[in-house]
Amino acid sequence: MDLHPKAAATCGGDAPDYTGLTALLVNTSLKRRSADSHTDILLGQVGTLMARAGVSVDRLHMLDHQVAFGVQPDMTAHGWERDDWPALWDRVRAADILIVGTPLWLGEESSVCRVLIERLYGMSGQLNDRGQSVYYGRVGGCVVTGNEDGVKHAAMTLCYALSHLGYTIPPQADCGWIGEAGPGPSYGDTVDGKRVGFDNDFTARNATIMAWNCMHLAKMLKGGIPNHGNDRRVWQAEGCDPSLPNPEHRV
Repeated sequence: MDLHPKAAATCGGDAPDYTGLTALLVNTSLKRRSADSHTDILLGQVGTLMARAGVSVDRLHMLDHQVAFGVQPDMTAHGWERDDWPALWDRVRAADILIVGTPLWLGEESSVCRVLIERLYGMSGQLNDRGQSVYYGRVGGCVVTGNEDGVKHAAMTLCYALSHLGYTIPPQADCGWIGEAGPGPSYGDTVDGKRVGFDNDFTARNATIMAWNCMHLAKMLKGGIPNHGNDRRVWQAEGCDPSLPNPEHRV
């Protein structure tokens, strides 16, 4: 599958080669099979752009796995018989870029998407070798699909959550497709011999910009973010207080 021809074209010189970067595209559709998911189709478009630029792309369909509810690293230690999250965490941690894909239901991201965010939050206590959140130096973005309003609202929620955890959010880090409001064909459906949404300039442009901005920023952050002022270990060091001055003791 290809994006809109305008999106596939590279104008203004040769495209950068981002070989060496890794991306994880997570589909949080409520569809049990990824093959039935319209969100997966738009995620695939983004993945195609990244793969063409040399990025190693990993695709994850959440409902292929049994991920327990909760905000602990391994929920089997908290009463659950099975939790696939610890194994999936290795794939999350390996990725320079995380793209979260979700459908819209009643204007909100899916319940599966909330589980993903909560499990990501459960790992936010882990630190990298600079004493920062393990998510520092990584880039996040999102893909939203549906046939109702809410793309920007869901993108706002997801990009904030990823940023709060430590991901860096590039400019225009979201894309989406909602089509005509109400019941009707979804992204990627075939109607009268044409794939719905594939000729939509708005979606194709935003998906392309989002993909490239994520790659550009991930390359820039490959060396990490300086840890002056954000090293959590400093707060635990005896006699070291990097916080703001106490306004009650101003001279």
